[in-house]
Amino acid sequence: MSSTAELKKVCSQVRRDIIRMTSAVQSGHPGGSLGCTEYFVAMYYEILRLDPSKFTMDGIGEDLFFLSNGHISPVWYSVLAHRGFFPVKELATFRRLNSRLQGHPATAEHIPGVRVASGSLGQGLSVAIGAAIAKKLNKDNHIVYSLHGDGELQEGQIWEAAMFAAGKKIDNLISTIDYNNAQIDGTTEDVMPLGDLKAKWTAFGWDVLEMNGNNIEEVIATIKKAQQHCGKGKPVMIIMTTKMGMGVDFMVGSYKWHGSATNPEQTEKALAQLEQTLGDY
Repeated sequence: MSSTAELKKVCSQVRRDIIRMTSAVQSGHPGGSLGCTEYFVAMYYEILRLDPSKFTMDGIGEDLFFLSNGHISPVWYSVLAHRGFFPVKELATFRRLNSRLQGHPATAEHIPGVRVASGSLGQGLSVAIGAAIAKKLNKDNHIVYSLHGDGELQEGQIWEAAMFAAGKKIDNLISTIDYNNAQIDGTTEDVMPLGDLKAKWTAFGWDVLEMNGNNIEEVIATIKKAQQHCGKGKPVMIIMTTKMGMGVDFMVGSYKWHGSATNPEQTEKALAQLEQTLGDY
């Protein structure tokens, strides 16, 4: 178990990686990646029961994680690299030709840690449910986790999957929504209001928890609490409030950074706010 101070140092380095990766190719999605940094660090350093050196596609005998909103690949790649799934120096190839680190994660590249191509929004919950059913059939008591964007909830497939999971009592599944009220075309409130998410998921038959996704202590505590809800006949949904662009003052809370990279001057300003702790690639 890492200390909170150590985890915060990892978060700082991951945020540096996100800025540098997207800026280098003037492409990618830094905003949501920065907002979800604490979540990914908590998951891969404290929550998931797995061994990076023994990655297999079937994932038998370990917890599974599926990223549904695959456009926030920079944060996932950075954390996977720092946890030893592949060399940290490979982050320098992000979004370049012939790189394994495509803008949206894909299985054709055989990147350790990635079990499904994602980024076509709405599909990840169905995938996670299928994996959770497989765990049950294999009598494997490990948990399946998934992460989704709030804008992604505008996809109808999400709600079909939500009904199925509750109806079939998929109770080895913990899903999380990155509730930052920001998507590529504006705020979720302007594009398609989501209403009372807690009431919606509760009505669909899920156990619902809430947390501040930019407080790593709260993230860890809430996910551990969610684990205690598993095995009781209901899937679990965590509504995670975050701020897009967290960690960089001029990016915080603005949907404009959903899919826009910083220019050289902005990059320099952003990196000045993020301590280099583990060493840049």
